Amino acid sequence: MSGQSAVTGRRRAGKAVARLAAQKPAVWTHAYQRQVIAADGLCALAGGLLALKLRFDAAAEPPSRYLALSLSLPLIWLCMVRLAGGYDSRFIGVGTDEFRRVLNAGVTLTAAVAIVSYATKTDIARGYVVIALPCLTVFDLLARFVLRKRLHRLRNLGSCMRRVVAVGHARVVADLAKELRRETYHGLYVVAACVAGPDGDGEVDGIPVVGGLGNVARVVELYDADTVAVLACPEMSGVRLRELAWELEKTGTDLCVAPALMDVAGPRTTIRPVAGLPLLHVDHPEFTGAKQVIKGAFDKVLGSAALALMAPVFIAAAIAIRLADGGPALFRQTRVGRDGHAFTVYKFRTMVLDAEDRKVHLAGSNEHDGVLFKIRNDPRITTVGAWLRRWSVDELPQLINVVRGDMSLVGPRPALPDEAARYGDYVRRRLVVKPGLTGLWQVNGRSDLSWEESVRLDLRYVENWSLILDLQILWKTCSAVLHGSGAY
Repeated sequence: MSGQSAVTGRRRAGKAVARLAAQKPAVWTHAYQRQVIAADGLCALAGGLLALKLRFDAAAEPPSRYLALSLSLPLIWLCMVRLAGGYDSRFIGVGTDEFRRVLNAGVTLTAAVAIVSYATKTDIARGYVVIALPCLTVFDLLARFVLRKRLHRLRNLGSCMRRVVAVGHARVVADLAKELRRETYHGLYVVAACVAGPDGDGEVDGIPVVGGLGNVARVVELYDADTVAVLACPEMSGVRLRELAWELEKTGTDLCVAPALMDVAGPRTTIRPVAGLPLLHVDHPEFTGAKQVIKGAFDKVLGSAALALMAPVFIAAAIAIRLADGGPALFRQTRVGRDGHAFTVYKFRTMVLDAEDRKVHLAGSNEHDGVLFKIRNDPRITTVGAWLRRWSVDELPQLINVVRGDMSLVGPRPALPDEAARYGDYVRRRLVVKPGLTGLWQVNGRSDLSWEESVRLDLRYVENWSLILDLQILWKTCSAVLHGSGAY
């Protein structure tokens, strides 16, 4: 049976590779960029016409020069986005660089209009500028977000992908392939591998291994790959890597080199040439200072506003829990916060009153690895509690903890004391920041994640946190809650 499964797996992998091989990145990349350019132009036109309507609505006929300006705004906007690097194909579908460059184009255009009008003493209606430029920027950001989500859906179906040959040790190649299969929105699909060691054929996690480090260029041609990913590998020396770059240059194949440092985002890294060597400088994460003060103020303001807005939901949930079994609506539990300090977390009660006593008898039914205790169909969960968990309503009282300063809106998952007691030095790193009401674990599968994956996501957040990342996670949390993935 296992042999048949392996054959079936290879056949499926082969079909996937064949389907992907029929797609050329240049084709779908150019098609996507044409859509982006069209969206940019339409958003600029919409912003100009909206400003024309609102600013000169009282006039019988809007001034002709503003009509001409509105009609020429798409061309001006396309030029500004181009200068800002908003059409760089490296940022298609992933990261915040695309959105940041569009925002930079909007700010630059606004500043340019102000400077030019002042220098030439041209009288431009401030109301028109204040409406047109911010609106077209916001419209464009929304349009690109919609296009990106559509691209992600296509990538989930196997389209618009880049074919990758992974180079490195077998274990690291397997980790990369697993990650790219789980997060298809990156648009990368590993079709073959060249592993360190003796040349030979075989498989690594379903990925065909074709030779060693000296066969990369041949494997790229064999599998019609368009990207080579060189993972952390001591055997791949600087001289060999340079020779590989020369070989790939002939075919226009992209070359990506992954440093040995894990889960450190771009803002913390800078490449600085020293004595002819491109050294990767890594800044330390900021756990104190002005940014933390801003994060704390952001948490308290937004948390207080959310408490006020969600008051009707609080009342309805409390009444439903009380009517179900007459027990208390709130559940209090000790959790471990920043620097290992314990605090009391508040949640809506979703289990029977003697849930903690029953936990001992259910220890053998634990479906989670590591130190977590999770059961998909936990018999202790009440009917009302299942509904509250499905929509994450049970977590809302933690807004009280956010306002009190025990927790943050975004951060690692708050740990139980017995869980934290079993943390190794590596895992305790997640305790250097406040736990969060939501986090990367919430938007990447929640309870469906393995213990190792949960820890990795928490540490990724700790190493790379920023207010922009917090906003992204809060936005994605809405989608995760609506889909209910991993909620049990």
